[in-house]
Formats: sequence, C-alpha cells, structure tokens
Amino acid sequence: MNYDAILQTAVSIAHEAGALVRDRFPSTALTRIGFKGAVNPVTETDIAAEALIVARLQAAFPDHRILAEERGGDEWRVPGSPIWLIDPLDGTNNFAHGFPHIGLSLALLVEGQPVVGVIYDPLRGETFAATAGGGATLNGRPIHVSGVERLESAFLATGFPYDRRIAPDNNVERLDHFLRRSLGVRRAGAATLDLAYVACGRLDGFWEMRLKPWDVAAGVLLVREAGGQATDAEGSPDCISGEFIIASNGHIHDQMLHVIREGAAAPRPTG
Repeated sequence: MNYDAILQTAVSIAHEAGALVRDRFPSTALTRIGFKGAVNPVTETDIAAEALIVARLQAAFPDHRILAEERGGDEWRVPGSPIWLIDPLDGTNNFAHGFPHIGLSLALLVEGQPVVGVIYDPLRGETFAATAGGGATLNGRPIHVSGVERLESAFLATGFPYDRRIAPDNNVERLDHFLRRSLGVRRAGAATLDLAYVACGRLDGFWEMRLKPWDVAAGVLLVREAGGQATDAEGSPDCISGEFIIASNGHIHDQMLHVIREGAAAPRPTG
C-alpha cells in the first residue's frame, strides 16, 4: 500500500472540505441546527463537510471502510479492509459561536493502527500530515515535538467530556492537579488541534477523556511520527478508542502519567 499517495489524496480531500467550512464561518445563524447532547451541537456544516469527505473517499478508495462522526459506519475494531475515521469539523461549539479554532481530521487505519493521518485547520491554512514510518509535517515541512523535560516547565492542553454536567469524573480535578504542577494549561475546544500542536511543539503535552476514535487517530499518528508518545492512562499504546488519552513530547510522559494516577498526592513544584 502506497501511504504517500494515499496521504496526498487525503490532503486534497481535507482541503476541499476545509474550503467549505471556511466559506461558512462564522455565519452562526445559518449553521446551528441541533444538539446531540446538552452541550454537543451539530450544524449543517458538519453534515455537509462529512458528506463531501465520504463521497470523495468512496470514489478514491472503494474497497476501504468508513466510520464518520455524524453518519456512523463500520466498526473500527473489527478486522477487515482498511478503514477511514473522519471528523469533519472538530470544534463545532467554537464554529457555531464564531470562535476561530477548528479542525478537520482524516485517518486511515490498517489492522487497527493509524497509517495515514491529516489534520487541517481551514482558518489558519495549516495542514498537519503523517504516514506510518514517514514522519510528520506541517505544510510540507518536517515537525518535531518539543524538548521540554520537566512537567513544571510544560505547556499543556486538555478538554472536558460532553457529559461533564452530570458525570462523577469530569476532568475538573485533574485540571487542578496539572495547573499546580505545570507552566500552564489551555482548553481551546478542538482535540485534533491539541494533538497536532503537541506534534509540532506548540504544546508539550495533552490529556483528555471520553473522546472518540475519529478525534484522536490522526493526532496519535502525528505525535508518534514527530517523536512523541501517546498512550492511555495506564501507559498502554492502545489509545485509539479515545476513552482516555495522554500525548506528550515523550520527555514528560511518565510525569504526566504519575499525576493522572496519583492526583493530589503527586509531587508538585514549590513556590
């Protein structure tokens, strides 16, 4: 399988869908159409961008399976032909409010592992791309994770699950633990871009819970190909489910895992 050729097709599709999203931003009155949950909106643009991506992938790769955020599709864990995981508009809440921080994500999985990944920011014109064993790039130039070695000097990001109003564990306590042990934490509302930013060194680490495979698959590949690490809360590389993911530059990964596991009991800097 020629991953480079597949990547070029995926990038082209992401750019076409991104143009659709960009053209509709920030016309909030025309795009907000409903909610999948109390704080989880879906817009006409999500649906239109996804339809475009699915149609282009089906035409280019008729033997591949597809799992997309809005339409559903095949089960990614079941063995079979390669499968695309699609997030047509990550940061829908941002988009619906005119907050300019959104991304599109396409990832191809073979035997359950990402081998091609694209994350495209249509508002900034930034294309993050990676292939298994081929490295990671931003607009065609190689990218690498940061060199920060201590958690107290690390710039982090996180997010909160859609059931945060009622869930016993909504990540707020972990935010407090990391705020007290890092340089800072950001919550910008687009996990795909958080992962891409770890890959290019803008962030040193990221953690989140109860995400979906289409949120993380491309970003996990980017982080790993850029020299970083992505695992679940136990340190296992099996994190594509998105149920709990920690991504980092690798240097601070064990320190982040320690905070996840120990909480308030984890060591913290003085002063």
